[in-house]
Amino acid sequence: MKIKALNKGFKAELEDIATDKSISHRFAIFALLSDKTSRAKNYLLAEDTLNTLKIIENLGAKVERNGSEVCISPSAKINEPPCILECGNSGTAMRLMIGFLAGIEGFFVLSGDKYLNKRPMKRICEPLKKIGAKIMGREEANFAPLCIEGQKLKSFNYTSEISSAQVKTAMILAGFRADKVSFFKESFLSRNHSENMLTFMEAPLKIQGTSLEISPLQKPLKPLNITIPNDPSSVFYFILAALILPNSQICIKNVLLNPTRIEAYKILEKMGANISYHFDEENFEKIGTIYASSSKLQAVEISENISWLIDEAPALAIAFALANGTSLLKNAKELRVKESDRIKAMVTNLQKCGIKAEELEDGFKITGGTPKSAYIESFGDHRIAMSFAILGLVCSMEIDDYSCIATSFPNFTTILENLGVQIDY
Repeated sequence: MKIKALNKGFKAELEDIATDKSISHRFAIFALLSDKTSRAKNYLLAEDTLNTLKIIENLGAKVERNGSEVCISPSAKINEPPCILECGNSGTAMRLMIGFLAGIEGFFVLSGDKYLNKRPMKRICEPLKKIGAKIMGREEANFAPLCIEGQKLKSFNYTSEISSAQVKTAMILAGFRADKVSFFKESFLSRNHSENMLTFMEAPLKIQGTSLEISPLQKPLKPLNITIPNDPSSVFYFILAALILPNSQICIKNVLLNPTRIEAYKILEKMGANISYHFDEENFEKIGTIYASSSKLQAVEISENISWLIDEAPALAIAFALANGTSLLKNAKELRVKESDRIKAMVTNLQKCGIKAEELEDGFKITGGTPKSAYIESFGDHRIAMSFAILGLVCSMEIDDYSCIATSFPNFTTILENLGVQIDY
């Protein structure tokens, strides 16, 4: 895919952005905890989230789709599927399903694409095996394909060494199937969509700061009936585009504004970005509108709240590359085990663009400059591909294996073209 530099600014008002992937995955999986039909408007119709719908169908749920409106009617009992449950490229789907299936009677096999099957699953499987889960896979169940023989689990009192919404959610789902009350704690609050949605469903879950008390399910949960807002991680690319192109303004509506999801926007504000928010409503999440316009960015150092901006870190690296001065991101070792080693991927590709970039063990150091056109390796990672597509608006770019963008944001290139960007496929 070749992106031609956009030699002019743009003014745009957008609403049809990719809706939130995290909430879409959770809606599909949590619907299995009810005995009634759950409904969601604006379900994300991307490869990853559609794979999750296929998984729950294979587990016995009835899924009805009318455009982006999805209705899920669970079966009375989770079926033991005669096939492999394919998660595609989604670590969220696989890690949440491990926690969900570990306590369900039956035999299940989870697998993904060549990239997902290289991502570590030990952080989920290890604590689950300690409470009685039977999980088999390569390197002691660190890598998929994973075979799960579901059974009744023991209660737990677990403190997670990392702040991860995926670990937290997997343990909550396992706790629902445990023999007694369980406890979970993390050192820093990770994304809290699971707690918000499960509270909405009246789950037996008590929340106190970063600590959770999880009781076994005694009855089915209330069904969900929600409208899924736009994904702030996807919206971020177009906010960044407006900031780095002269004479540009953008307004994006119906955006999820959960505080654990807009930390990267706060970093841009620290860099001097012209960004403002308008809160429109609050149901199970805060939702509103984001405004941004052309800005001169200054370097920044980031070492805190990393779990709140981990998905936006590649795009933030693009902001660093165009800012005045040297920016630093650290305490972000988690970037090495995402869809790719995102530290290595960003530094390697920025160096190809003539930007001074240094790879650190737990982050990167980037000095802003004038980027040049280059051939970029996406490493099969949608966020690497989209980040350099945005940099391509400044200096043109050629990106390999761009098909990975469809895993989370199928209309990404269409939106770029509507803004006047020339793309050759």
